[in-house]
Amino acid sequence: MFARIIALTIKELLAVLRDKRSRFVLIGPPIIQLMIFGYAATFDLNDIPLAVYNEDGGAASREFISRFEGSPHFHVIATPDHDAEIAPLIDERRALMVLHLGTHFSADLARGDSASAQIILDGRNSNTAMLALNYARTIVIDFNEAWAARHGGMAAPAHLVMRAWFNPTLSSRWFIIPGIVGLLTLVVTLVVTALSVAREREAGTFDQLLVTPLRPVEILIGKSLPGLLIGLIEGSLIILVAMYWFDIPLRGSVGALYAGLGLFLLSAIGVGLMISSLSITQQQGLLGAFLFLVPAVILSGFATPIENMPRAVQLLTYLDPLRYFMIVLRGVFLEGSSYALLLHQYWPMAVIGLISLTLAGWLFRHRMY
Repeated sequence: MFARIIALTIKELLAVLRDKRSRFVLIGPPIIQLMIFGYAATFDLNDIPLAVYNEDGGAASREFISRFEGSPHFHVIATPDHDAEIAPLIDERRALMVLHLGTHFSADLARGDSASAQIILDGRNSNTAMLALNYARTIVIDFNEAWAARHGGMAAPAHLVMRAWFNPTLSSRWFIIPGIVGLLTLVVTLVVTALSVAREREAGTFDQLLVTPLRPVEILIGKSLPGLLIGLIEGSLIILVAMYWFDIPLRGSVGALYAGLGLFLLSAIGVGLMISSLSITQQQGLLGAFLFLVPAVILSGFATPIENMPRAVQLLTYLDPLRYFMIVLRGVFLEGSSYALLLHQYWPMAVIGLISLTLAGWLFRHRMY
């Protein structure tokens, strides 16, 4: 039995690897996508176009504006002289923020009174606007404290000191790239397995496979092992790139990470074999794989927090194996999670893998002829 399964596994690996295009698809696109996502996909806002409308011209207003100019997050692109020049800057997306200081800004501060500063934001992208506003708020707080210390004003009653756990620099790359490991591993594994049975039907070799001594369960195992091996190798390669190219820390147990990876691959292989058993051609298998991929990524919490989804959609995420693997990846990479902490993520993936592989076997037997 084992000799037959190994022979079928070798045949499947050769069918995938002997084709130059298949080899490129397995190696090239995942690395290219990792590089693109790693550098392009970010929640950080590091280049905010700022317009400064200063009607005051006093020393205090110049000092206040200099803090924005010296910030790594802002760069001044315009200095309007009239109110009418502000709206076109926002409407034409040339400026994300306009800082407006009135004529009495410096005089109010000199008298010890509160001075008003107006911030006008482009709110079309609410997330970007909130990030820019938070950066501006930090600058205002720092200016207030420094001004009060120099001029004998009343300092703030409490000074807020923040420390971010797990991601001290608050770099969104630390959050995104571990998720990309799961995303790309799912893509490669699902495509390989979704095309396996469909490739036999399309090439006309499926009937030859049926007259061999292989039983249906042996055929399924032989079809599963190449996807498992390719997924492990692909996942390991992406993990190494994340660690040594993007400097994402791996704080937890490697064994805990690979336990999650193995269970995740089993569930992905089960889904891929179900799609392949239902497909007559490779084109159908590929379309079926991407039909599963898009909702799987959306429901996984890769970019959108699951807690922000409607309750009915949150319940649907429990059927998505990528949801659990995302927690395993980010837990091991950033939190240093152990086997015990991740156990409640392991068993759902094991259950999904068992059910999907069982359904794949049933579909395979009922669609053999």
